[in-house]
Amino acid sequence: MPPSSPLDPIPGLQAQVSPEEWQTRVDLAAAYRLVALFGWDDLVFTHITAKVPGTEHFLINPYGFMFEEITASSLVKIDGAGRKVLDSPYDINPAGFTIHSCIHAARHDAACVLHTHSINGVAVSAEKDGLRPISQFAASVLHSLAYHDYEGFAVNDDEKPRLVRDLGDKSFLMLRNHGLLTVGDSVAAAFLAMHRFEAACMVQVRARPGAEMLDIPAEVLDAAPAQLAKVRTGGGARLVWPGLLRRLDRRNPGYAQ
Repeated sequence: MPPSSPLDPIPGLQAQVSPEEWQTRVDLAAAYRLVALFGWDDLVFTHITAKVPGTEHFLINPYGFMFEEITASSLVKIDGAGRKVLDSPYDINPAGFTIHSCIHAARHDAACVLHTHSINGVAVSAEKDGLRPISQFAASVLHSLAYHDYEGFAVNDDEKPRLVRDLGDKSFLMLRNHGLLTVGDSVAAAFLAMHRFEAACMVQVRARPGAEMLDIPAEVLDAAPAQLAKVRTGGGARLVWPGLLRRLDRRNPGYAQ
């Protein structure tokens, strides 16, 4: 257990880290609170990590904090072996380290790795056919979706090579019987990817049981990446993230502390 309560004042770290690290901390803390705001959190479990720019270190949540309590200063900075590289009174989730450390090590484009246990995501991950092409949300995911079979609570190091292999160069990973994972070249990109992923799963769960659903034709799915590039002129994450932060400032301010 952490020696301090999340309700206790946390000393600000802004003066102790680079401006680039502080901005990453602010974005990552915002992502944690947005996950809670959208209802994708699982108490204190699951995790989002972000690479500290220009280093091989990354930031992860202090284990025991609810996601809506995370602040920029409370995030724990660790190295590739899970060792703290900046003093912190808080522990980290070993499963979070197992999953995220291997992806950050293998994917240098993965500035952020976001993992959830959302009810919709877990439900679809347990379906034999996985995510079906029945919505526009799914069309934005399927071109870059991979699957990883369930091996337990993700605490064994020998699972890492298979996680890396199964993800490959994709942006979306469905962890069978477990949940969803996205990677992005920024916190904002990973969050937007998860929003699309979660929405695709929600549509599939809500589709009337037993109904004959229409699959999107393969040629339309094949055209989706090029069409998305047109729709998201300037980058979808850059368009959406400022508005998400404004929403968070209205509903749960304090993440940038």
